[in-house]
Amino acid sequence: MPTTSPKIFTRDTSLLLVATFCYMCSSMLVTPLIVGFTHGLGASTLLAGTIASMMNLCSLALRPIAGQLTDRVTKYRLALIGGSLILVATAGYALSVAPWMVFLFRLVNGVGFALSSICLATWFSGLLPRDRMGAGMGYYGMMNALGMAIAPALGIWIYHQFGYRTAFGLASVASAIILITIQFVGDRGVAPQRPTKRPHHLRIVQPKVVPLALILMLLSIPYFATQSYIVAYVADRHLPVSAGSFFVIYAIILLVLRLALKDYFDRVGFRWFLLAGIICNLVGMWGLTVMTNNWLMVVAAAGLAGGYGLMYSVCQATALLVAPVNEQGLANSTFYIGMDTGMVLGPIIGGALFDAVPIAWFYPALMVTLPLAALVYLIFRKQLRRS
Repeated sequence: MPTTSPKIFTRDTSLLLVATFCYMCSSMLVTPLIVGFTHGLGASTLLAGTIASMMNLCSLALRPIAGQLTDRVTKYRLALIGGSLILVATAGYALSVAPWMVFLFRLVNGVGFALSSICLATWFSGLLPRDRMGAGMGYYGMMNALGMAIAPALGIWIYHQFGYRTAFGLASVASAIILITIQFVGDRGVAPQRPTKRPHHLRIVQPKVVPLALILMLLSIPYFATQSYIVAYVADRHLPVSAGSFFVIYAIILLVLRLALKDYFDRVGFRWFLLAGIICNLVGMWGLTVMTNNWLMVVAAAGLAGGYGLMYSVCQATALLVAPVNEQGLANSTFYIGMDTGMVLGPIIGGALFDAVPIAWFYPALMVTLPLAALVYLIFRKQLRRS
């Protein structure tokens, strides 16, 4: 009798994918606007940039706590709290009349973002068959990528057409959809029972996931450096390319790759994906180094999509497989710490390189992250091979 493959798409997982897209949209729609909006309220450029960064810094600081809570509290309840905080923050932006108000709501946004990102990822992964974890988290990563690609462009367009507050209003609508959507998820994501005989020790990270977080951090640094400096890089080298199209092309290629490879995420070993990811990141940085036209920019976008873009989902799925079932929230929080650290270090390292080396050496200098990622794997290869 033929056997059927376990289903990834059920009513509950489909609803959680919608909620995931909306939580990412609600925060990312605001991101490219918050500096200009805060500056317009009277803040200096430095203060406006500092206020804008508060969401990411707050989120990074709260990751371990959010991971602990996710393993102890019903996922529905935590997602409800996280989504409500994001709604309060996005509505608060629209009502803000002073920089201190934006600062306060950025902190609220950071708490909501930390809770929502870890809780929704853990809730969704808990509904997947273990042997389809790679494919399922690939779809989850696809929703994140869609939100990160669509929301900033949409936010900028609405701002130009109708102003900042209308854009923040749309972010509030996306936040409200999170709260509505999760009401219809049947499985509330009750936390698994912990052994009663063994005392619980508070953990900041899941040790088995730390190597994966380090690998993701190293692969993400060139991507986030590019995100921050590609416009300045193109202008400094006087390149006849459309820098604004880079991340749209990146998102499209990443979606195609994730769909094309969805059946391989659960069949191919981590080391082969990592090897392919390192090669693709190398191709991406080579393309940016020799970029003289839009075709080479497409090659560069494809390289980073096949590198950091795909390894994001592969590392997250592997993190959930190597961690115990009752520490899936902590596994996700450790994974996101790696991503957040790359998000912070990318612009810092990029800025230092932009000032310290000739512009032609910007991406060759960033290539040092690739052997470092391979070194992390070699040190922890026995642990990661068992995944």
